[in-house]
Amino acid sequence: MFLASKIFWLLAQPLSLIFFLLLASYMFGAAGFKRLHGALAGIAATLFFLTLFTSTGGVLLQALENRIARPANLPADPSCIIILGGAFENEVIAARGGTEFNQAADRFIEGAKLARRYPAARILVSGGDGSFSGTYEGDAHASEAFFSAFGIAPERLLREDRSRTTSENADNSKDMLESHGLSNCLLVTSAFHMPRSVGLFRKLGLTVTPWPVDYRTSSVLNLSLDFSQPSLNAQLTTTAMREWTGLLAYYLTGRTHTLFPD
Repeated sequence: MFLASKIFWLLAQPLSLIFFLLLASYMFGAAGFKRLHGALAGIAATLFFLTLFTSTGGVLLQALENRIARPANLPADPSCIIILGGAFENEVIAARGGTEFNQAADRFIEGAKLARRYPAARILVSGGDGSFSGTYEGDAHASEAFFSAFGIAPERLLREDRSRTTSENADNSKDMLESHGLSNCLLVTSAFHMPRSVGLFRKLGLTVTPWPVDYRTSSVLNLSLDFSQPSLNAQLTTTAMREWTGLLAYYLTGRTHTLFPD
């Protein structure tokens, strides 16, 4: 399932899809199917324009980020803080050492703040090596040096280092929580990723308090033309489409109760 999902997304992400549509258009044109050639080229051009020069991706991502808000009041005494991996640049760390983050760094920065606010809470970091090669340490291992640098004792950490997908994050975290007798947990992940994550945990019968971080939209974005930042627009569209695709796939395969958990 892991490899299948990886390969599918390599082919289905917006820019890849546009490329394959153009390739198919060229092949049909060369074979003399002019109408199909024109239709596929038109679809590719439309998708390309929407991806680069409109706020479509941002609006789709914003809907995900706005779905689940942080609680108005801080929880009293959570027994654990679950942090979903995906924030460390483990390939870079393997080559250069140190600690390197990607855009999802807020997951661990906020996790460290919560760990200091709740000194009795255990910290469960869920994240193995999600690369094709499987040769790198995952976030669960990389996080130990990060938390130690902020004075958080290693014995507070629970490292779930086998998961490579969000579904595996939930499944493996459940096993670890049960084995350590932990409940009443905060769940820390990117805001756009929170609906899918909460849906998975609820399906497993786990009650968690969502603590979304890593917001990438303003919450007031409207659909419009945007010629100022095509590369960022493409990035937002890719992130949004990956998450919406994941929501649909998990719902259709019975991993979540609803298509769009709230």
